Amino acid sequence: MIIGLTGSIASGKSTVSSMLKNRGFPIIDADLVARKVVEKGEPALQEITDSFGEEVLLPDGTLNRAKLGSIIFNDPAKRKQLNDIIHPAIRVEMLRQRDEWLSQGAETVVMDIPLLFESRLQHFVDKILVVSVTEEIQLKRLMERNQLSEEEAMSRIRSQLPISEKEKGADAVIYNNGTIEGTEEQLDKILSYWKVEI
Repeated sequence: MIIGLTGSIASGKSTVSSMLKNRGFPIIDADLVARKVVEKGEPALQEITDSFGEEVLLPDGTLNRAKLGSIIFNDPAKRKQLNDIIHPAIRVEMLRQRDEWLSQGAETVVMDIPLLFESRLQHFVDKILVVSVTEEIQLKRLMERNQLSEEEAMSRIRSQLPISEKEKGADAVIYNNGTIEGTEEQLDKILSYWKVEI
């Protein structure tokens, strides 16, 4: 079984991902894959350099994220151009890792994809597990974690699909408003209900 793990910013998805990892499940982390595909020597980095110029590289030949960020930040066309390079590369690498785990005999693989719904990757997985949280807690956690004003935090939350929409597309939801123990308990119930094996 391929489980797609997703949530919204500051919902506690990473916490649940760690719990799954501690239980022995292989995790494919989309954020780590996104960093890997733009490493030195990767085809995507070459494509980015061809499209945006050598100025997006640091002297050591690695990606200058700050420079690239400043180019695409206020330019939707450039952002789309970058996404058109990076997203396919991320998908290919995630599927490669998934197939590698399966070929090694893993019964269950967890694909940790923050933007699972936004990127329309539901077809990559068999079950979708959404980590949810109330907006008040989400706002408070995000402000504390990233030292943001309420306004900055709200604008980040609003840039994503509402968590209520994600819940509608989920096979199961973990409500991460309480204690860590409460979250663990919900996770174990879902895994046993799905009859998940490692």
